[in-house]
Amino acid sequence: MAIDPKLLESLSQRRDEALVGGGIDRIEKRHEKGSLTARERLEIFFDAGSFIEFGMHAHHSCINFGLEKRKMPGDGVVCATGVVNGRQVAAFAQDFTVGGGAVGAIHAKKICDLLDFATKAGMPVVGINDSGGARIQEGIEALSGYGQIFFRNVLASGVVPQISIIAGPCAGGAAYSPALTDFTIMTRKNANMFICGPDVIKAATGQTASLDQFASADAHAQVSGNIHLIAEDDIHAINLTKRLLDYLPSNNLGNPPHRMHDQIEVIEDRGMHDIIPDDSKAPLDMQKVIERIVDPGSWFEIMPDFAQNMLVGFAKLENLVIGIIANQPTIKAGCIDIDSSDKAARFIRVCNIYSIPILSLVDVPGFMPGLAQERGGIIRHGAKMLFAWASGTIPKVTLICRKAYGGAYLAMCPVDLGADFVFAWPTAEIAVMGAQGAMKVLYKKELEEAADPEALEAELRRSYREKFSSPYQAARNGMITDVIDPAVTRTTLALAFRGIMNKHETRPPKKHGNIPL
Repeated sequence: MAIDPKLLESLSQRRDEALVGGGIDRIEKRHEKGSLTARERLEIFFDAGSFIEFGMHAHHSCINFGLEKRKMPGDGVVCATGVVNGRQVAAFAQDFTVGGGAVGAIHAKKICDLLDFATKAGMPVVGINDSGGARIQEGIEALSGYGQIFFRNVLASGVVPQISIIAGPCAGGAAYSPALTDFTIMTRKNANMFICGPDVIKAATGQTASLDQFASADAHAQVSGNIHLIAEDDIHAINLTKRLLDYLPSNNLGNPPHRMHDQIEVIEDRGMHDIIPDDSKAPLDMQKVIERIVDPGSWFEIMPDFAQNMLVGFAKLENLVIGIIANQPTIKAGCIDIDSSDKAARFIRVCNIYSIPILSLVDVPGFMPGLAQERGGIIRHGAKMLFAWASGTIPKVTLICRKAYGGAYLAMCPVDLGADFVFAWPTAEIAVMGAQGAMKVLYKKELEEAADPEALEAELRRSYREKFSSPYQAARNGMITDVIDPAVTRTTLALAFRGIMNKHETRPPKKHGNIPL
């Protein structure tokens, strides 16, 4: 029996209405602002022809305030699964052309259903946020919808990667869903994110503040640390998301997308010697160290604008996906402070969730001194790093390049915090404190009474290094796997990671540890 042509005509008409969203005029306004529509964003994100939509014909059921008379195709959000670079991914994009992308009960249900499906199917989720907030006309139903989304974000956390793109307004409670995901990317144009806007801040506190001061991509990337990457526009944000997915597994039961060669290339990189300053007080640029260790072009820094004294990011080493935590001595001498502690601890835990091995590169003189740091809770924040390292069961390899002093040495994952391999360059110094501070403690009287204090201090420094801070002294105590020539760093690390890839480690049964939040 042939299908009734009227049914096909009705289907076609309904699909056409859904595809045009809020109408041609609103779409054109989006384009004039330099923004893509929800469907355009997803069509660019997914491989061609792989887009399967969830809930195209869903619609709000509210009967208050005359909403039942309004056409809201898809209820202001497009949800789909598809293929991204050959791998299944789930994604949703809020449609600002339909009711300003405001969240109502059906809108939220579509997102929740997609999150449930992705968690069950074991695929990453990407959310493109572009919404005017909760749909006022739906009242408590809209707030309930947000709560249900948050709950799904938490259930999916640690199971499948979640990436948020902020491509438009994201205000009030809406901002908490991206905050619950693994990574957040924000466009520099047309996007803002905040809990209270300028008018509310003015009314409540008397302070005058523009959105650029606290809600822009630059403010979140540099000051608040709420986002991980800045994109110039929609297409850039989508490309960053695709690149990020290239370092992540589909779920917590899978492995990262390693593409290892059978043979590791054995090389000596004498150029590594040239980037180590002759003066031990001069800063070592850890960016240059990373570039010489990892596969060319593979270093993908995360949160590059926040707490720049600590570098975190993904890379590939002989096509093995790794995470990197590194002190950056060119910024604040590489000291660990409150923000860099949070940045590193969070990244360590993400790597542990998704079975990504971590390389720790150490050149740290200590925790940042100062009243603001002490009153701000540097003890609590620094403890987050210790907790993250000690609770991590992934392969962990540490390279001590130069300074590794005091508690900061422990915060960068020595053998005592679970490192599987710890290597050191001959330039490494591992001690309770640096030589200058130690002189004042150990040899204060001798220096005060010396005829030539400078000469004595130089001699005592050499003696102190040999007795108390030499990497060989640490190696004698079993705290260093090997002291290596910097020229063989890349090969040594590649062999170490390859040798520990089958690591299996269990911990005492418990619900979860109590990280010092």
